[in-house]
Amino acid sequence: MKIAFVGKGGSGKTTLSSLFIRHLAAKGAPVIAVDADINQHLGVALGLDESAAAAVPPMGAQLPLIKDHLRGSNPRIASAEAMIKTTPPGEGSRLLRVREENPVYAACARPVRLDDGEVTLMATGPFTESDLGVACYHSKVGAVELCLNHLVDGADEYVVVDMTAGSDSFASGMFTRFDMTFLVAEPTRKGVSVYRQYKEYARDYGVALRVVGNKVQGGDDVEFLRAEVGDDLLVTVGHSDWVRAMEKGRPTPFAQLAEADRRALGTLQEVADASYHSRDWERYTRQMVHFHLRNAESWGNARTGTDLAAQVDPGFVLHEGLTTGSGQPVGEQREGAVPAGATSAAQSD
Repeated sequence: MKIAFVGKGGSGKTTLSSLFIRHLAAKGAPVIAVDADINQHLGVALGLDESAAAAVPPMGAQLPLIKDHLRGSNPRIASAEAMIKTTPPGEGSRLLRVREENPVYAACARPVRLDDGEVTLMATGPFTESDLGVACYHSKVGAVELCLNHLVDGADEYVVVDMTAGSDSFASGMFTRFDMTFLVAEPTRKGVSVYRQYKEYARDYGVALRVVGNKVQGGDDVEFLRAEVGDDLLVTVGHSDWVRAMEKGRPTPFAQLAEADRRALGTLQEVADASYHSRDWERYTRQMVHFHLRNAESWGNARTGTDLAAQVDPGFVLHEGLTTGSGQPVGEQREGAVPAGATSAAQSD
């Protein structure tokens, strides 16, 4: 399943996402962790030193390779250069799976060993000097969106994305790629302002959103958050001696994390698991196509000199049973492979 952590800058979303990733790894779950924030801190939060975290290859720099691999033999895509961040898969495309070896992971992913297991880390990459004044960060995050669009994940697999701060993720359709979005909010007016904005933008797209209250110091903070976000408040966490030690570069075993925090992480997993089981693959594919057509009309057709609407395979529905081998192009769908009730993916919500 795909899980996003969002929130305003400084809310603690990277810390919470790293704790959740550690929790999943300790449970033995396969995890791909993606740092999609302009401030690249997830690797360090997972215990890497600064040099090791900086050495994770940036996905944005590997976009040509990613496009070439995912395109596969899809006859609707004339070339890798004609693909944009929203290009959806179709017959002949290569799909990614969490547990496999493929050229994309070989180029962009690196293993991170934790106390109780290992996770795979990917990162968009930070702004560089050559980017300043000529590029926006969404050009880098586009590599993540393209991979998510082509990723077939199962119920016992986790892709956890530390998103860029605030509501910047609404600059693309990536906010619809997740089974569960956890919004980390401090018990302040500024802390809940991003929640209101996110809730409003996501309202028409069926985004599953729950709030994680962070830096909560007492009952008054809990009451404030409950009054502001209502039943969307899932759990609250406060000061953590374990986190403070980790931030000082003096980590202790993850098993020493306070029991209350461990229970909170368990609740996050339970809610995320339940959300995956209600995923509507047809709707998931339809939203992907919806944003592709919007981007094509807005800028993609002019940028590529191609009618990108032609990339949409109207009979294709992404679903868990599609991939039968590591990195193989999607062949003709077998009878019964498409979920019951699936219709043309060219419709938009």
